[in-house]
Amino acid sequence: MEKKESSLKSTIAVSLTNYLDAGAIVAGASGLTLWQKYLGLSEVHLGWLNFISANCLGAAVGAIIGGFLADKYGRKFIFTYNLLVYMTGVLLIMLSVNFPMLLAGFLVTGISVGVGVPASWTYISESSEINNRGRNICISQMSWGIGPMIILLLGMFFAPGGYLFGWVESVAHFFGGDGMAENTVNVFSSRIVFLSLFVVAFIAWNLQRGLQESAEFTAQKAEGKKNGLMDNIKVLFQNNIAVKTVCFLATIYLTWNLVASVMGFFQPHIYETAGGVSNEQANWMNFIQWAIIVGVTFITSKLIDKTSHKGIYIFGLVAALSAWFVIVAIGVDGPAGLWAFAILWGIQGGASPQIFYALWGSELFPAKFRAGAQGLMFFIVRGLSALWGLVFTYIYGENGEGFTIAAYCMITLLLISLVVGVVLAPNTRGKSLEQITKERYGSLDN
Repeated sequence: MEKKESSLKSTIAVSLTNYLDAGAIVAGASGLTLWQKYLGLSEVHLGWLNFISANCLGAAVGAIIGGFLADKYGRKFIFTYNLLVYMTGVLLIMLSVNFPMLLAGFLVTGISVGVGVPASWTYISESSEINNRGRNICISQMSWGIGPMIILLLGMFFAPGGYLFGWVESVAHFFGGDGMAENTVNVFSSRIVFLSLFVVAFIAWNLQRGLQESAEFTAQKAEGKKNGLMDNIKVLFQNNIAVKTVCFLATIYLTWNLVASVMGFFQPHIYETAGGVSNEQANWMNFIQWAIIVGVTFITSKLIDKTSHKGIYIFGLVAALSAWFVIVAIGVDGPAGLWAFAILWGIQGGASPQIFYALWGSELFPAKFRAGAQGLMFFIVRGLSALWGLVFTYIYGENGEGFTIAAYCMITLLLISLVVGVVLAPNTRGKSLEQITKERYGSLDN
């Protein structure tokens, strides 16, 4: 019982990384229109913010660095220093007065998010009991949903016309005087939302740096095997099973994430431009959607260690495809289409390929290069998602005129994720990490 409580406690502490990951994306998304008006940004500028953010390139670069650092120096090394970088990036965003400064803040924050993700998922799996590994990964995904819920709620309260906007105006005038332009005052609501992320990051940093090192990493280090960056890259790419596993996981996660990354960053903006709703309405819809994601993820956490992984995987992608078929059939220029899409996309989020990518990514590789392999895949996925975010802005258009074409692209990507996942899904439920490693790799004493 003591071990169970310990794994749950460490899971919650490490899961704050997911809160900060999704929180950074949604904080940027919920205030995107405010920054656009304040700095006079075009859709292309918004595409670049997405390109280098925690949603895409920033996280991609950070992941490949953080994954191999976690394998070389340990998971605790990442927890000790990484969130200091995150707080620096958030501070840059809070204080931004021009586009380059805002861009730099998004980049630094994104890199930190990427550094933390492979180490956190690896640590959760390595510290979990066999029959709780899926549950603990789901808890980390619930944190990924709770973050946006809270950030969106704050965004709505602080947004122009929100319940607490009067307080935002007082803060803005305190720092900038009474002669501030309207758009300059309004963007303070986004600055305050990012301040909340700074506070959570500080709390998470204090919790995470107090964690014990992963037992598997400690055992690996005690054996005296080489675990330098180049050593691990060499072993990873020389092992056919590892390379095939990277291809499998990168495919199911990439095709889903190309869709999810666009929705994570642009969804409120899409609701406003293509759906014709206000910023407040868009954020409320997004909040409800994230609440559905958290609820369905909680249900998944109760089932994932007891039932078919493949069945849950299929359910999630069928819901995702249904959401986009609704767009094609009904459109998003009316409340019925918007709400149907929001609800279905929320359901899929609670059983999405990201849950299984996090679970299988930490199960299907040996401890020697477990975090490094995840970092490599995260780099591939978020890097290509960054390029897709730029392409999407051109397909979508300035006012959403290309949204239907974009929907067909999303359906194609989700179908690929569904087919590949169904055909190649591994059977790891109820097995220890050591057992899975032995079955797949045998001895790795090279």
